[in-house]
Amino acid sequence: MKHEESPANEDQPGALWEPGEEAAKGSGTPFRNEVNELYAHEQAGRHLGSLLTDLGERNLYDAAAQCNRCGYCETSCPTYMLTGRETISARGRNQFVRMLIEGSARNTGAAEESLSTCLLCGACSSACYAKVATPDIVLEGRRALTGYGDNFFARAAINTLLNAPRLFAFWLRLAYLAKRTGLPRLAAKMGLYDFIGMPGLAEAEGSVDEAPLRFASEILAEDPELKSENRKEINWGYFAPCGPNFLFTGVALATARVLKAHAGAGILIENQCCGLMAHNYGRLDDAREFARRNIARWEELRERHGDFAIIADCSSCAAFMKSYEQLFTADHEWRPRARAFAAAVKDILEFLPPDRDWKADLAALERAGTVTYHDSCRACHGQGIRQEPRAVLRKLAGRRYKELPESDWCCGGAGAYAFTQPDLSRQVLDRKLRNIASVQASTVVVGGTSCLAQIGAGLRSAYPSARAVHYSVFLDEVSKK
Repeated sequence: MKHEESPANEDQPGALWEPGEEAAKGSGTPFRNEVNELYAHEQAGRHLGSLLTDLGERNLYDAAAQCNRCGYCETSCPTYMLTGRETISARGRNQFVRMLIEGSARNTGAAEESLSTCLLCGACSSACYAKVATPDIVLEGRRALTGYGDNFFARAAINTLLNAPRLFAFWLRLAYLAKRTGLPRLAAKMGLYDFIGMPGLAEAEGSVDEAPLRFASEILAEDPELKSENRKEINWGYFAPCGPNFLFTGVALATARVLKAHAGAGILIENQCCGLMAHNYGRLDDAREFARRNIARWEELRERHGDFAIIADCSSCAAFMKSYEQLFTADHEWRPRARAFAAAVKDILEFLPPDRDWKADLAALERAGTVTYHDSCRACHGQGIRQEPRAVLRKLAGRRYKELPESDWCCGGAGAYAFTQPDLSRQVLDRKLRNIASVQASTVVVGGTSCLAQIGAGLRSAYPSARAVHYSVFLDEVSKK
């Protein structure tokens, strides 16, 4: 079968597929799952062998085929709601991946835009009756794109984080020192980032308000209360994600203080990066190595201390660690170990019990003003965490707490999305900022560090009377110890 370019109306619903279309390359027989036209056999190492979905373990084609094109996802998909384009809707992306596997896509050139504009927020999966794993399906499609994850910065960052974390910290300090000089801001104003073809760097520099020269893991390692050798029985171990560790160090320090005050004895795990960046940029072997090292470290500590909860204070990292098993579906040794590790992971948003007697410092609460809560995508859609943080916030803030309209609408941060898709990201953020302004919030509580950077930058620009604050920081400021 000869596949022609899509007609001009390719973005209309239904224009990407034709019911009954047969297999690729004119075979005359229906598509079979052992055929894969999305990527060559020699590229299989860049892809997951199977996906763990709500309907069971599925290969990529069967996972995408679970989408029956009902359209319930479309009103929850930010990119579709902003543009009305079928190709950048959740069901459009699922069908695109399915057709690329079959070899039946009529415009394969549109695949990169369709896949690269997805926020990976998971709102579509929450709305879907079959819970189709669209973010995982999209990532599998991205990994088939030529050069994906092979740009210099992604490769250097991942390799250095994995094999030379101290060197990574050294280079990061140099970057932060440069930021303090104001040179990056000057370069952005002069258009140098555009000149070298990397306009996203200007967006990245502008969104970063903090530039710490000491990182959280270094500071917390000096706390005798968090040293493993000083503890016998513990309730929790703090896993320092890269965002709180290297950028928002105040978040990590606040998390440790809140845990010590409200959750009993705990330790610093002294972990490596969770591997999310490697996973999202097609470097699965690196992601597995990050996971193995973290799992082995947890097993070592569990041998010494017994069972304890692994606490992360970035919802994206917590959600990814809960999915570690999916990295090892074909590995009989590591799969059960990854499953056990994942079962111990808790987001700080869900770990602190809402039913405890939370009391607020009235002076701190007065300074906080009207409080609202933004659902980080990987908390509400990725982990199903919605009520626990709200219950705590309502107890602390009382009548000062106001529910945010469209609280689970993505903020447009989505990791590096704000830098790779600045126009769409800005439109998504604008909707979030309008909702924040509608409740006249003074404090916007969030659970993800990407959200903290994105919403914080947006508020500083458009609504400076309000601030974004991490859940741990808010509890540390407002709750009585």
